[in-house]
Amino acid sequence: MKTTAQLIKRNTKLFFKDKGLFFTALITPMILLVLYVTFLEKVYRDSFALSVPVGMELPERVLDAAVGGQLVSSLLAVCCVTVSFCANMLMVQDKITGARRDMAMTPVKGSALAFGYYLSTLAVTLLISFVALGGGMIYLAATGWCLSGADIFFLILDVVLLVLFGTALSSIVNFFLSSQGQISAVGTIVSSGYGFLCGAYMPISQFPEGLQKVISFLPGTYGTSLLRNHAMRGALEQMKEQGMPVEAVEELRDVVDCNLYFFEKQVSVSTMYLILGVSIAVLLGVYVLLNIWQKKRNA
Repeated sequence: MKTTAQLIKRNTKLFFKDKGLFFTALITPMILLVLYVTFLEKVYRDSFALSVPVGMELPERVLDAAVGGQLVSSLLAVCCVTVSFCANMLMVQDKITGARRDMAMTPVKGSALAFGYYLSTLAVTLLISFVALGGGMIYLAATGWCLSGADIFFLILDVVLLVLFGTALSSIVNFFLSSQGQISAVGTIVSSGYGFLCGAYMPISQFPEGLQKVISFLPGTYGTSLLRNHAMRGALEQMKEQGMPVEAVEELRDVVDCNLYFFEKQVSVSTMYLILGVSIAVLLGVYVLLNIWQKKRNA
């Protein structure tokens, strides 16, 4: 345990010492927030306006809260996973520099090395994701605030679970990388593709039916929906209180992916948590087995 703690400290210090890597990971959520506000805010606002029944007007603060909730949930859904890939690049860099090989020749156990990388990546990604969450809360406070204490608690829980998921996923992918070119290629693919696959850039309800069914098998989809549910719950409740029909609000929940369906059957929030939790456990199990296999191969 003491060795693992020392490795976590070493990996974390090396991450923050690499200014380029650190600032890239830190600035990514802020850039995404600016891009979302600049390019997607009007699209989201128009979508909500079209969902309001003819002859009914909603207060601007309610529309702002709904738009803000969708923007912030999209930001967090992406950065919790993509930042973990950036923070976990030290695992690959140690292979490139030979540091991993040198550490393997010491009495340090392979399991300590593996969890040293995982836990240091988890700590760094959590730090940056909470900074992103704080930035999102400031944005909501400035535009439209409809969150309760319970909403904030569950948003924090959602962020922690998505970071656990992203760190486990990046640990498995990075396990197979061994060059700078591979790092760049994976970073580009993840940063550009994950947002679409998890429904952050475009709601899954807008995808073709066949693609919706495929995406419904991806755990990250449910992480995005959990963030949507808790970031937008207050705004959607305000819409009901303003007289918007329950049917219209439910239709809106379908459009923005608060409601997700697995082959036409609606998935409950508790089931989403179960799917995400099981996925984290399975990915961690795969990561452990990969390290055991590598140890036996090198023996």
